[in-house]
Amino acid sequence: MLIRYGYDITLTFPQPTALVCLMSVHDDRAADVRVPEQTFTNPVVPVSSYRDLFGNRCRRLVAPAGDLTLWGDATIEDDGLPDRILPDAREMPVPDLPDECLVYLMGSRYCETDRLSQTAWDLFGNVTPGWARVQAVCDFVNGHINFDYMQARSTRTAYEAWQERIGVCRDFAHLAVTLCRCLNIPARYVNGHLGDIGVPVVDPMDFSAWMEVYLDGDWHTFDPRNNRPRIGRIVVARGRDAADIPLINSFGPHVLKSFRVWTYEVDAVA
Repeated sequence: MLIRYGYDITLTFPQPTALVCLMSVHDDRAADVRVPEQTFTNPVVPVSSYRDLFGNRCRRLVAPAGDLTLWGDATIEDDGLPDRILPDAREMPVPDLPDECLVYLMGSRYCETDRLSQTAWDLFGNVTPGWARVQAVCDFVNGHINFDYMQARSTRTAYEAWQERIGVCRDFAHLAVTLCRCLNIPARYVNGHLGDIGVPVVDPMDFSAWMEVYLDGDWHTFDPRNNRPRIGRIVVARGRDAADIPLINSFGPHVLKSFRVWTYEVDAVA
């Protein structure tokens, strides 16, 4: 299938302000892109790009004082299959993990493993290790947190989500990531596009957050917010948590003036 995705975001700045943006499809999906991403800013400003420590594609620019619009649009090919389920996937002992996985066992800005370690073992220590244990974590988080856009807070941590029992997709992901790490299962935070393909349409569209967990020598997708296999995930960035991969990192104050995201199936390349 073909999926068109993009964004149209306008910010207002009181003064010229440096930005780093992570809103382009991840390199591991580059071969699937059928209509290359077109991007522009209004007003037009110089833009450069680089790869961060996690391999994500980042764009640098300086926003002028006043309004700045960021716009992007592309079409990607997808296999149309839901997230894979591998119930026999096993946990790997920490000594056997690849070096690059170890950072995803440790605490981070929004994932306080030190505060939730005992809770994780109390809840899941007796669950069969491997896929079943990770799914148990997702089941728990999905039932523990109430989804509410009106209660979104950019500073909410996994521990606070655990206590407050409310949040948005990033809070579901942060809590599940943290609980998995406490159980010595590498887990990383992911953001990207996830359209309402094969499920009831929910408006307005937004960027989504989920997690990837390392089992049996590979990374696997889990989504504690939706807690069901979904079709058409488009990864934008991966990191330890949302602090590593904000959509827009502004080095100065700004106000969000408008925000629109689209992700939907199309019949043919335009």
